[in-house]
Order: sequence, then C-alpha cells, then structure tokens
Amino acid sequence: MNNPMTVGITGGIGSGKSTVAKIFSILGIPVYFADDRAKWLMSSHAPLKSAIITHFGEESYTSEGHLNRSYLANQVFNDPAKTALINSLVHPAVKKDFEQWISIQHSPYILKEAALLFETGSYKELDMTINVSSPLIIRITRIMLRDPHRTEAQIHAIIDKQLPDEQKNALADFIIKNADNKLLIPQVLKIHEKIIRQSETKN
Repeated sequence: MNNPMTVGITGGIGSGKSTVAKIFSILGIPVYFADDRAKWLMSSHAPLKSAIITHFGEESYTSEGHLNRSYLANQVFNDPAKTALINSLVHPAVKKDFEQWISIQHSPYILKEAALLFETGSYKELDMTINVSSPLIIRITRIMLRDPHRTEAQIHAIIDKQLPDEQKNALADFIIKNADNKLLIPQVLKIHEKIIRQSETKN
C-alpha cells in the first residue's frame, strides 16, 4: 500500500500559499486544496448538507441547492459558538475525504493546502508543515488587488482571526518567504529535495 508523507502548507490570507502549492504541483506533487474541497463538500455531500440545514436553516442553500456562502458567513463570522459548530460539521467530512484522496496517490509525499492549519490543530495529524510567510503590508496590498469587493476593515478582520506569522513560523518545519525580493522557485526546490530525502528514510 502506498504511504506518502503528508505535508501541510499554510499561510495567512494574501501570503501566496496557493501560488507556492502550484509550484509544488508542477514538480509532480499532488496537492489537496482543503478549503476548496470543504466548499465542494458543503455543496455536494448529502449528509453534510443535511446537517448544515438542521443547524443553520434552509437559508444555508439557495433554491437551486447551492451553498449560500454570504448567509453562512454572516451567521458564523463574529460568533465563536457558531464557528465551532460549523467546523465540527465540516472538518470530519474533510478529514474523511482527505484520507480517501491520500489512498489513491502515488507520490513520495503529498501537500495539504489549508488556511487554518495551525489554528484548527489539524497540523498535528500531518508529518510536516510549511508556512508561507509574507510581510503584512504586502499581503494587504495583494488582497485588495485580488479581492476588490473586500474593504480594508474586512481584510483586517480576517487577518485578526489567523495566527500571526511569528507563531506560524515557530510551529512550521519549513518557512517560505514570499516577499518582493525573495524568489519562490529556489526555496520550493530546496524544501522539495529535503522532503524527498526524508520520505526515502521513512519508507
């Protein structure tokens, strides 16, 4: 049975973690985009949909059956109890989906890309972690260019719910610095080679 090493990749909003994950995928490393997959499961996984409707109401989905993301976001954003509740419904479904996905991969290691890897504690279930670190001012500029619908206040509210880079860097096994004067590809290649070597000793 194939037993790839599991490596988490995370970073604050606007850090560029998705870009870094795509570089790894070009190297042939399978990437599980946990946040995107969670959204898909919330729209397509019947037991999860049923649980969300039970706890958050029929308004959680549109008349066409699509996830009503703005409604749910308004429900949970400033309510820690509701945030914990939605996480308790979604995280087990994502965990099971992730385990099924791993079982069909044939690679020395795989990446799990997730925004709140350290905040949720799910990093403890992985072999290693990578944090994509970027200065706050650069992150805010990137987000405002990428998401013109967000106000600066909304961006700061999201950032405030995430661990600061200093804490993430302290927890991570590898750090990728994504600032304007740092090239990403050489950093990714160096980490890729180190993980390959570690996977060879594991297997």
